Amino acid sequence: MIQNNYSGIFHSGQLIPQEERLEVQRGQKNLVIGVPKECAFSENRIPLDPDAVGLLVHHGHQVLIESDAGKAAHFPDAEYAEMGGEIVHDTRKIFGADILLKIAPPTLEEIEMMGHKQTVISSIHTSAINEEYFRRLLVKRITALAFEYVQDKAGTFPVIRAMSEIAGNTSMLVAAEYMSNPEYGRGKMLGGFSGISPTEVVILGAGTVGEYATRAALGMGAFVKIFDNSVYKLRRLQNNLNTRVYTSMIQPRVLLNALRSADVVIGAIHTAYGRTPIVVTEDMVQQMKSGAVIIDVSIDQGGCFETSEVTDHRNPVFKKYDVTHYCVPNIASKVPHTASYALSNFLSPILLRFGEEGGVEKVLHSDYGIRQGAYLYNGISTNKYLSDSFHLPFQDINLLMAAFR
Repeated sequence: MIQNNYSGIFHSGQLIPQEERLEVQRGQKNLVIGVPKECAFSENRIPLDPDAVGLLVHHGHQVLIESDAGKAAHFPDAEYAEMGGEIVHDTRKIFGADILLKIAPPTLEEIEMMGHKQTVISSIHTSAINEEYFRRLLVKRITALAFEYVQDKAGTFPVIRAMSEIAGNTSMLVAAEYMSNPEYGRGKMLGGFSGISPTEVVILGAGTVGEYATRAALGMGAFVKIFDNSVYKLRRLQNNLNTRVYTSMIQPRVLLNALRSADVVIGAIHTAYGRTPIVVTEDMVQQMKSGAVIIDVSIDQGGCFETSEVTDHRNPVFKKYDVTHYCVPNIASKVPHTASYALSNFLSPILLRFGEEGGVEKVLHSDYGIRQGAYLYNGISTNKYLSDSFHLPFQDINLLMAAFR
């Protein structure tokens, strides 16, 4: 009889059940994230909503929220505290965080409170900053990301698109408000009504703002005319709307005829860099109807109406040639609760990736789209347009990341 001897195969205790060995994620880094209260005039948004703060805290990160930072967006301190956020009354403590989240670019006073080698994520309004702004950040070797420059996997700009959708919808609500106003309009309802001719809306620009302004206007029953210098954009807008609307290239004579009968004109022309071209001259505005309303969404790039002047949410309109002008740069801030959710939905996954992959540098190295948002890296200017505009030495961030280890 053959006997099996397993003593040479299994040593003592090897068959005893062992503890499960789980894979430990390498490179995990717990972050300290600071959200200061916005000091920019009429900026009511906040980059993180309470639910996003709860998610970040759940993953081991510390989130510092300056007291009343979310008040203008109707997010009280108590909601952040309930989600694990730390409410801070000392502004300097906020600016000591690893990563600073802001809506507006940091002011010179805020840069002074920052430490060395921090990361700042905010918007960047080229019309509101100067060379000194960059010099201060360069000295402190700051890594700065502009969220409007960040791209997704399709090569589009998700923050610009989200804010443009909100601005397009909101612009028509603003137009309706002032059309019905007895001082700035003529007591008219925006849209259509049985037995009377519909409101005529002219939209300049067939991009995202133009598309969503058109959707809102058509939903109210208005008659819409869309002008753009790109046949491709006009065709795409018609396909997206799945309906035939009046479209035209921007021809001065055709545009002037449309402006003369327009009740509302939305300026939604966007340029990749520099100033938006003026397509409506002062003479054209003079020939518009009394009580007409102009909403210049392009004002953050200088405006596409010659008569436009920058206004704000406290004093949003003025009249010229008896035409009401609304020229607020940050229209999305008029609906800060909604806009804050949109920004938070974009920023919170990026912050989680920073933690999961071991820091900002590693994500910049691995993700081309997020890398495009970096205009400063460790005190080096990495955006060619900004470097040329503000006379800064430039280095290609893709080359810097290629040397990253």
